[in-house]
Amino acid sequence: MMERSSRFISLSGLSGVSAGVFALVGAYIAHEWLDGYHVKYYNGSGGYEPGDFRILIWRLLFLAGSVLVCSLLFAFYFTWRKSKRNEIPMWGHTSKKLLTNLLIPLITGGFFVLGLLYHDQWLFAAPACLVFYGLALVNASKYTLSDIRYIGLLEIVLGLVNMFWPRYSLYFWALGFGVLHIIYGLIMWWKYDKKPAS
Repeated sequence: MMERSSRFISLSGLSGVSAGVFALVGAYIAHEWLDGYHVKYYNGSGGYEPGDFRILIWRLLFLAGSVLVCSLLFAFYFTWRKSKRNEIPMWGHTSKKLLTNLLIPLITGGFFVLGLLYHDQWLFAAPACLVFYGLALVNASKYTLSDIRYIGLLEIVLGLVNMFWPRYSLYFWALGFGVLHIIYGLIMWWKYDKKPAS
């Protein structure tokens, strides 16, 4: 009862799994686009235009935004379903605190990444996404399952390592937002969501 009043415990492990799947699909699409860009860039007869790089960046931003929206929609659905099953209100004082503590680092990071892109420092956009996302999870973990803190710390470490190998950012992004979410989601589902056999 104390935990229910101080922590939002309706987060579903399936939210993490679905976010990870969307991230891996997004990473695959981005990889295909990057391969196509490199073929045009390095092959003089491929029809490369100087503006192609800017178009690619905006396409990648749109793709990242689409992955985020799909992940949030599925997270909302699975959380709503778990809240209903457990008869816990989804929107209350604790969930508002959770959302506030999640959004402060997340929105800050979003503007930071936009600033990097504005100044053509695109190499460090993916590491910054991982670091700020990790900070958001650590900050929000005070108001939800403490396991969230560990995935947040892993995201931060991945982002910091990625800073030294920025040309492999897509792989770090896929590992952080894809694989880690799926592993975390399955662990959370096993620990908190799985119905005991009757």
